[in-house]
Amino acid sequence: MCGIVVYSGRGRDDAPALVLEGLKKLEYRGYDSWGITSVDRKGRVSTLKRVGKIGGADPRSVRKLLGSGSVAVGHTRWATHGGISERNAHPQFDCAGRIAVVHNGIIENYQELKAPLVARGHRFTSETDTELITHYIEEYMGKGLSLQEAARLVARRLKGRSAFVAVDTRSCRIAAARLGAPLIVGVGDKGRLFISSDVSGFLDHTKRVMYIDDNEMAALSGSGDRSRMPSFFEIGSGKRVRKRIITVGWKGGTESKSGYEHFLIKEIMEQKRTIAQAINQDDWRIRQAAGRIRNAFGVFIVGAGTAGRVCAAGEYLFSDIARKHVNSAVASEFASYRHYLTRKTLMIAVSQSGETVDLLDAIDVAKSKGARVLSLVNVFGSTLMRASDDYLMLNAGAEKAVASTKATTAQLSLLTLLAYATAGRLKDGKRLLLDTAAQVNDMLNPRYEDRIKRLARKLKGQKDIFVIGRGVNYPMAEEAAIKLQETSYIHAHGFAGGELKHGPLALVRKGSACIVMAANDDSKREIMGNAMEVRARGGYVIGVAPENSDVFDYWLKVPDAGSASPIVNIIPVQILAYHLALLRGINPDYPRNLAKSVTVK
Repeated sequence: MCGIVVYSGRGRDDAPALVLEGLKKLEYRGYDSWGITSVDRKGRVSTLKRVGKIGGADPRSVRKLLGSGSVAVGHTRWATHGGISERNAHPQFDCAGRIAVVHNGIIENYQELKAPLVARGHRFTSETDTELITHYIEEYMGKGLSLQEAARLVARRLKGRSAFVAVDTRSCRIAAARLGAPLIVGVGDKGRLFISSDVSGFLDHTKRVMYIDDNEMAALSGSGDRSRMPSFFEIGSGKRVRKRIITVGWKGGTESKSGYEHFLIKEIMEQKRTIAQAINQDDWRIRQAAGRIRNAFGVFIVGAGTAGRVCAAGEYLFSDIARKHVNSAVASEFASYRHYLTRKTLMIAVSQSGETVDLLDAIDVAKSKGARVLSLVNVFGSTLMRASDDYLMLNAGAEKAVASTKATTAQLSLLTLLAYATAGRLKDGKRLLLDTAAQVNDMLNPRYEDRIKRLARKLKGQKDIFVIGRGVNYPMAEEAAIKLQETSYIHAHGFAGGELKHGPLALVRKGSACIVMAANDDSKREIMGNAMEVRARGGYVIGVAPENSDVFDYWLKVPDAGSASPIVNIIPVQILAYHLALLRGINPDYPRNLAKSVTVK
């Protein structure tokens, strides 16, 4: 969840400013609090911590408080252990205030490790699990060990997915350990080095990277040392690991809001082009993936959260288009299917960030059974991409708002294309999706958005919103509910239309809002009948459909997109969720209690 950025350079580098710049680009990973520690050219150590989002931090004020210098370590936090406060913000320090540590993840054996430290007299000043790392490093270094070896021994003791960076503020040496959560080294010119949770933390300064793999660590020398290249080691054995520098071609997309008030609406509107970008793939690679799907004995499409709903839609798409049985599964529950997995199984892993802990754990389960993994991912160089046997990029560009929009429709587009390719109809699939992209471009205009704004004003006081769909639009009803929940904080629930009479209809009363996700397909008659059931009980029915109907109290027109109906049907609800958030005084980019990349359980 949290974001880490570290910089080590030479001479008169403005390290705190570079770290601040990087952390602002990682704000989506955590926005409860933030902190930076820097060491200036005279060896003076300064620390600044604040509660709240780092996006509004003034670089001039930060520089005034922290000065300049050649080394700085920073962190933007999504709270796990301990409340949201300055004392719980990172970096955390040892008793002597010498070792600064930033950390991403959860230490599962925290209590077990903390008790002996307290018994030996260590003073804890925060409620975080992170702080115990600093005290153990302090103990090991007190026995004459180097920072690198002390950090390695601490890392060996930690349980759970995490990553940490420790800085010795006296020598400016740095040790970074990866235990399941991402850490990447950026190699700049003139001895400038970065460490970050995500390449976007330093991508403006270098595209040359060295990946720290799981159960490995990197050691960086002090800024005055001649040798500036990092060294890499296995955490378990301490053996040195050879690494090569890789040039990242991914640009990551524009980081600015490009004139929009929020990232969320910017990214919604970018779907005018990202659908077409998603299917801009090498035909040979698509056919190769389709061949593996056809020949696999058991195919599972797996994702978490919104990606999980996309995977459920994919199950319908492969059935309808390719007459191929695939299984969709929620990543956190995938281990329950392990008994069905064999070496002939194919797992299709779907993720925006490529760092979701539940999905990475699911991949471990699949690989333990010898299954092959194909990933659909948006972040180049992510853990998921590198852990997969094959991958296809979503090509959606950077998605900064916590609520996923353009990555969602990119995932739907790529799964639809794969379904057509599996059926031997790749050209038909491309033609359909390019036509859909053109229709979405026409749909996303100011007049259409104004109509959704008017609906938002009608719904802003609702306590509950129901969403129903059938067939491939049933998972989209669930995804629509997720968008409304996380963005507007209205309780929303997605149902299969046919399930209304099995319980949910009891919740419908006069004025209850119900969004109906419809398409011109085999389920149209049934879903319209379900809408009538809601209307007959006083419900307020909003139709998301290619054609209007007497049963709709309010109609949001979408293109008649055939098999691509999930793509066009979800977009108006994305816009509705955005405007409901604004009307309810909520920042739509950063929902409370949520973060973009879920890297802890």
